[in-house]
Order: sequence, then structure tokens, then C-alpha cells
Amino acid sequence: MANKNGLNIIDYYDAEAPEASEFRRLLHNINGNLSESGKKSILVTSSTISEGKSIISSFLALTAVRHKNKKTLLMDFDLRRPTIHRLFGLPREKGLAEILEEGLSVGNLIKQTALDKLDILTAGKAVPNPSDLISGPAVHRIIEEMKFYYELIVVDSSPVIPVSDPMLLIEEVDAALLVVKAGVTPKGVVSRACGLLTPNKKKLLGIVVNNLESTLPYYYNYNYYGYHYKPSKH
Repeated sequence: MANKNGLNIIDYYDAEAPEASEFRRLLHNINGNLSESGKKSILVTSSTISEGKSIISSFLALTAVRHKNKKTLLMDFDLRRPTIHRLFGLPREKGLAEILEEGLSVGNLIKQTALDKLDILTAGKAVPNPSDLISGPAVHRIIEEMKFYYELIVVDSSPVIPVSDPMLLIEEVDAALLVVKAGVTPKGVVSRACGLLTPNKKKLLGIVVNNLESTLPYYYNYNYYGYHYKPSKH
């Protein structure tokens, strides 16, 4: 579903805005780290809930398309509390959960956006066992298959402290970013998150410091969607 005005996040991407410049810098740094042949996938996670990782993921994907003309796939692997479908005004169902649980074809479930080179794989239906689905071999197959069709794959995942999903997913991607909400997330929480990601320290490119309240309309604020960390059927 879109927000109450019928708009989605693409309508709010302003290439001339100051924050757009920051995303271009971020993308430039990511491209430098993914310069090796075959490296195309990046995981975006956060320490805990309500830090804005899904909007960071979305704007990173939008920047890749608008600024670098990269064919980009945004995947919502936060199967517990997905947000990407709402941000882009797309149906949640028929997405990654169905692919992982029912063996449906990836290509048939990719959703197009208003931008020719930006596609979405939504989270799909609510499932009781996200970690079990993510830990299977299908995730590796999906990401590797999509690398053939896309220049960049952005994987939006669950926060790293509440659940183990990001630690499973980081094994399957080329790099990762940790989103931290400036002035809110305690240092100890950030340190704990980094510690959990330590086994894959080489993949962790860095931390994105984020404060959404001052840069986006209220209906894209994390609080607008009631982001409490429990399974949702909506």
C-alpha cells in the first residue's frame, strides 16, 4: 500500500536535495569496495528496530538507478516486519517467502517500479519461521542468479540484535552496511551489533549514520508504520 496521499518513495527522491548528495557519496564508496568482478550484492541492516534501514536501502537503490543508471534489484529480506512494499506502494504477497517456502520462480515474482531499471522483490506472505527459510541453500541460489541480471542488488534485512537473520544473510552477500540512528542508538548497542557481525568483519564496509525525522515527510518515518518487531500479516 502507498501512503495516504497515494505517493511512494520514488516521488520523494529529489536528486538536488542535500541528502541525495550524501547517498551519491555513499554509493561511490560502495562501488569502490565492490569493484572486483562478480561483487554486486550489499546487505543493509541495523542494530535494532526503528533506525531507518529500509529507507536507507530504498534510497541507496534509487540513487544507483538515478545517478549511475545501474540496473538494480531491491530485495526485502526482513520477512518478520517488511517495509519495502509499503514504501513503493506494492503488494507484499508473492515475494521471497513464497520463493523460499514454495519454490516459486524468482523471475515471475519480481515487481517493476516506475523506474525502468529499478525492480523489487517484496518479502511475500507472513511466515512463522523466517530464520529456517533464510538458512536454507535457496538464498545463495537466488542472489547468485540475480547477479546475472542486475548490476547492483540491495538486500534489506532484519536488525541484527533481535534476531539471527542478518548473520545468515551476510554469508550470502558481498558486503554489508550497518545503519545507526544518530543521537538515539546507544554506543553499547552499536558495539554489540558490530560484535555480532565480527565473524564477517571484512564484509562490513562501515556504518551509515541516519536521522530520518529531519529529512523525510512524516509518513515515511519509521513510527508511521508502527514498526514493532513481531510478525505481521499486513
